Amino acid sequence: MVKERLELNTDRFFDPNPEVRKIARELYESVKDAPIISPHGHVNPELFAEGPDVRFGNPTELLIIPDHYLFRMLYSQGISMESLGIHRVDGSKIKTDPKKIWQIFAENFYLLRGTPTGIWLDYEFKEVFGIEYKLTKETAMEIYETINKKLDSPEFSPRKLFDRFKIEVLATTNSATSDLAHHKAIRNSGWKRRIIPTFRPDSVIKLGRLRRLTFPFSFNFCYNYIIWNTFLA
Repeated sequence: MVKERLELNTDRFFDPNPEVRKIARELYESVKDAPIISPHGHVNPELFAEGPDVRFGNPTELLIIPDHYLFRMLYSQGISMESLGIHRVDGSKIKTDPKKIWQIFAENFYLLRGTPTGIWLDYEFKEVFGIEYKLTKETAMEIYETINKKLDSPEFSPRKLFDRFKIEVLATTNSATSDLAHHKAIRNSGWKRRIIPTFRPDSVIKLGRLRRLTFPFSFNFCYNYIIWNTFLA
């Protein structure tokens, strides 16, 4: 099996114009080591609330199933969401073996070339997990086992990675009626890091997004009505 090395071009995000690229390099060098202030994130605060022993799970649970950009791209190319472990609203059977899901993902990873998702994943593989070869059908299980082993180690716990990435502030996304219990738990745990909530008003301002006069219509209306009234209370 011939494995192709995973290389990240240092200029991959910069303009092809040499003069513009030169300025971009200088700007990047001036800030690349600065702490991260993240004003918008989708990290679950529960990961930080339950202490230093929390883990992310296996590679499939971390990188595939929660990423709607990834699975929607694959779905658009004829790959069923059930085969990727995405739950159906009707409760029908889905694939649950994380290694089989990862194999499907690896066999179709080439479809993500040139997309932000593909670029992000290559960066994670190389810079975060130390993967040396491109993800393909042939390298799928080797890369899965490498990532899985690291995710199971203390160095890859959410709190350890928070410090490794030099995050100064992480803002999570919270619904209008969230009781912020996990943020309170983080504060009370004695872990001195800044994880703050931000208000996502979708369920408040999109009350009128009703689709059709069927059961889903009634359910969505009642759900949003309850959310709206809870918010007002």
